[in-house]
Amino acid sequence: MKTVDKFVRVLVVDDSAYARFMIARNLSLDPEIEIIGMARNGNDAVAKIKNLQPDVVTLDVEMPGMDGITALEKIMTECPTPVIMLSALTAEGAEVTIKSLEMGAVDFFLKQSLVSPVGEGNNSELISKVKNAARVDVAGINARLKNVLAILQRGSRKEKEKPPLRNGHIDRVVIIGSSTGGPRALYEVVPNLPDDLPAAFLIVQHMPPKFTRSIAERLNELSRVTVKEAEVGDMVRRGQALIAPGGYHMAVMPGGQISLNQDKPRCGLRPAVDVTMESAVKIYGSRCIGVVMTGMGSDGTHGCALIKAAGGKVLAEDESTCVVYGMPRSVIEAGLADRVAPVQKMVSEITAFCREPDKAYMKVQL
Repeated sequence: MKTVDKFVRVLVVDDSAYARFMIARNLSLDPEIEIIGMARNGNDAVAKIKNLQPDVVTLDVEMPGMDGITALEKIMTECPTPVIMLSALTAEGAEVTIKSLEMGAVDFFLKQSLVSPVGEGNNSELISKVKNAARVDVAGINARLKNVLAILQRGSRKEKEKPPLRNGHIDRVVIIGSSTGGPRALYEVVPNLPDDLPAAFLIVQHMPPKFTRSIAERLNELSRVTVKEAEVGDMVRRGQALIAPGGYHMAVMPGGQISLNQDKPRCGLRPAVDVTMESAVKIYGSRCIGVVMTGMGSDGTHGCALIKAAGGKVLAEDESTCVVYGMPRSVIEAGLADRVAPVQKMVSEITAFCREPDKAYMKVQL
């Protein structure tokens, strides 16, 4: 994390004059944010970033001429700056946004929640994202992008290459929680999970509807394990990773069946990893492994406390690789982490935990 001056200096990039006005107006409600300029397209944006050197750029995904993805690539290459993408809540918008996160964008925000009349009052989330983005070490992100790009360039794994899903005993259930910076962290972890681990995986990434399906499909293409967006009735199964759908809490029922609900948000979030951890620990007890990676807030801390109380294990991402060191720090400061590891070592730590004999479970069976 880098320090910032009193004011966070922001450049707003959008081809719509109305959108630029609305975004700037909403951000200006915070006295610590200063709008230092606006750009109407990608070329204009790159030139103004070089000249004005903003702390953060808000960048529209869809623009004529040089679109947001092309502009992002030029920004990361020529003038690395924290970027928040403004996306549409559509399947196409989700796919492009996921690609932008792969390419170095810090975070994204749903554009219509600011520029539509019904969206007024939703500015606090964008303000929070901008302030957090200003503290992100973009050089560190660019260095890690090489790892992500190597995984993406490895190509897709065909379904027939994946081992068949097996029913029966599961030695471990790994519950992974992430938020800001999470998609890139998941790209570094999930595709590298061995397909012979005696474990099932439940993933909660804070994202809206449509976006979680897009990232699940992308991860499934790249991974040895089977990855899918969770549906009601899915079973917790060895060699499978289920991702909580945006807008729904994911819980585990007796017998290992998945349920989804729209109960009230936890910590302002739905899905929340605390909900998944709480339900999983009731079923699997000491066989649970909680993994908390990059993100704002403290979601996952309560769930990890329950996992630890049941005799399970907890792994937290080290500050050195977090885009936002919030969720892992909360777990670490609560004294719950059995291990703290940078994202590059997450798979080896998860593998070690999964292969470690569960003495508490073995004792119950005797």
